[in-house]
Amino acid sequence: MSAVKILSGIFYRYEVNWFNKIKPHDWKRIQMVIFLNHTSLFEPLFIKIAPFNFIWRLSKNLVVPGADITLTRPVLGKFIKALAPGCIPISRKKDETWEHFMSHVNDDSITVILPEGRMMRRDGFDKFGKPMTVRGGIADILKKMNSGKVLFVYSGGLHHIQAPGDKLPKLFKKIKANLELVTIEYYKHLLEKSSIEDFKQSVMKDLNMRLKHLTPKS
Repeated sequence: MSAVKILSGIFYRYEVNWFNKIKPHDWKRIQMVIFLNHTSLFEPLFIKIAPFNFIWRLSKNLVVPGADITLTRPVLGKFIKALAPGCIPISRKKDETWEHFMSHVNDDSITVILPEGRMMRRDGFDKFGKPMTVRGGIADILKKMNSGKVLFVYSGGLHHIQAPGDKLPKLFKKIKANLELVTIEYYKHLLEKSSIEDFKQSVMKDLNMRLKHLTPKS
């Protein structure tokens, strides 16, 4: 991960906007990362934003779900597993693979989640032609977490670097991201207080709003 951070800083330019102030010690309290606007397999390039001390924590404590059909690919699957040893294969259904993933989620892990669950194609839809929306599995994760902070990463998209189907990435492009840091306890309290819907529906509604309005414009 450190190598990806160094190389991404050489080959790409970054435009990063924080919605709130963050201090160096705040990185030590991040226990969850919610990444919105999933557009490319090259999204590990966003690791450039994080300081090395967080990357070292991530290398030891990362828990992230990955599509089993991707992780079983001979080359790509091995690369992802080498880059993120904490990547756990799931079937994208609420079955035993999801339960296995959830068994690794706790207040000591750093859980990274891409709640849309699939990548956006160039036409703005998923590979089946359906709109990109947040799925409900992330609510299960939030229910298990009681401490620390959640980092929202709002991606500006990476289709200009590598879109699904492209073989090689383009270099020397600009990568945009908006970021926001809140305590997990406060975020859960807001959702529970501001809606009469059940918790899962509240999470999905909130994250879909964030996906629509808080990602950088290209």
